[in-house]
Amino acid sequence: MRTIDAIYINGSFVHPHGREEAPLFNPATEEQIGTVRLGNEQDVDKAVSAAKAAFTSQSQSSKAERIAMLHSLHDAVAARASDLSDVMREEYGAPAPFVGFSVPHAATSFLQMAKTLENYEFRRRIGHAEIEMRPAGVAAAITPWNSNYGFICNKLATAIAAGTTMVIKPSEMSAIQTQILTECLHAAGLPNGVFNIVNGYGHVVGAALSAHRDIAKISFTGSTATGQAILQAASATLKRVTLELGGKSPNIVLDDADLDVVIPQVLGAGFANSGQACIAGTRILAPESRLAEIHDKLGKAVAALKVGDAIDPAVSIGPMVSQKQWDRVQSYIRLGQEEGARLIVGGGSRPEGLDRGWFVRPTIFSGVNNDMRIAREEIFGPVLCIIPYRDDAHALEIANDTVYGLQAYVFSSDVSRAKRMAEGIEAGRVVINGAPHEPLAPFGGFKQSGIGREFGAYGLESFLEPRAVLS
Repeated sequence: MRTIDAIYINGSFVHPHGREEAPLFNPATEEQIGTVRLGNEQDVDKAVSAAKAAFTSQSQSSKAERIAMLHSLHDAVAARASDLSDVMREEYGAPAPFVGFSVPHAATSFLQMAKTLENYEFRRRIGHAEIEMRPAGVAAAITPWNSNYGFICNKLATAIAAGTTMVIKPSEMSAIQTQILTECLHAAGLPNGVFNIVNGYGHVVGAALSAHRDIAKISFTGSTATGQAILQAASATLKRVTLELGGKSPNIVLDDADLDVVIPQVLGAGFANSGQACIAGTRILAPESRLAEIHDKLGKAVAALKVGDAIDPAVSIGPMVSQKQWDRVQSYIRLGQEEGARLIVGGGSRPEGLDRGWFVRPTIFSGVNNDMRIAREEIFGPVLCIIPYRDDAHALEIANDTVYGLQAYVFSSDVSRAKRMAEGIEAGRVVINGAPHEPLAPFGGFKQSGIGREFGAYGLESFLEPRAVLS
């Protein structure tokens, strides 16, 4: 049993004033593996005060000094890659492919932002005005459990590059992962107060940060409902906000696609991170002319996937993060059947041979129309819907018939045709034929998938305010 009884304020690990504790679990076994003592509003005040005190010198730091900080952070995180991987596997249950991406991605996010910073001009001339991009003020980051390291490191990297300081509230469900990562960040030797980390519930610590008078900027990743609450609280003091929220991504298979190549990629997009991903391609849009063939190949491919404890490197789908999340996904599987959708593969209950752990049978529904709740609501588990379409125009209509617009996928043997389809999709990112992640390209959503962008220069400028001096 691990006991996490410290938070990180002003360069030191300190005991929180909050007395409430939360249990921590291994989702593959359902066994409690630790407890975390949670912070409260008083801890938020102390963390914000530390960040505010450090802001003066950090905001005046040179580009070279910030780049040096980012490289130190990268080195400190990379040095403990093995420890970070082990605890992510234990506390979150992420399968090997996701862990293999997540830990290096977290470390390299500091290098990517250093690269962005090298070429970024903080001073520009427009006519007789001198424009200066200045740090917006003390920032807060509120991050979820489904990619704990990546979200913390990316948001912190951006704040450092912008010359601001930050208070971070990670998910309390990821406290062991956060503890190891905080030890890494501490080892980087940054000035006291530049970053501060307070474990706590969203309705306590998150709410206090959202309303705090000395927080100028909030960067949040999580559900649309929580993002709406943060936006409302932040509006009282006109905080700047970046919200990366939910998604119900269309996964469009055009009728010229090579299914033997495409089907594994379609499932990779749909079942990424065991389906616990805002960018998951959960709506498979399939041409009516090839529907039977797609059903057959998807069913066979899913049957070959291994579900289980991530200690087995052959596992591609791990457990849901909690009993609550498992119950949620099971309720949607039942709902899909009640709505009249037909199971191609999967269904309710645990996979065969797994009597313990919050495992879900990877499930695909057919006979789905875009008005069904399973096609409109974010399930956040390994549950996909096949929605047939008549032609490209009809596919585009279905793809855009959603309140979300975070990411979309298009598969075709004709890249030019896929790009024409991409032009009409209302989403912050469109991935063609499984193209790899581009860390310097902007990431964020249209519609109720969020406000603002992260990564690269677009992410950096979300932490900056332009000031014009006319002479």
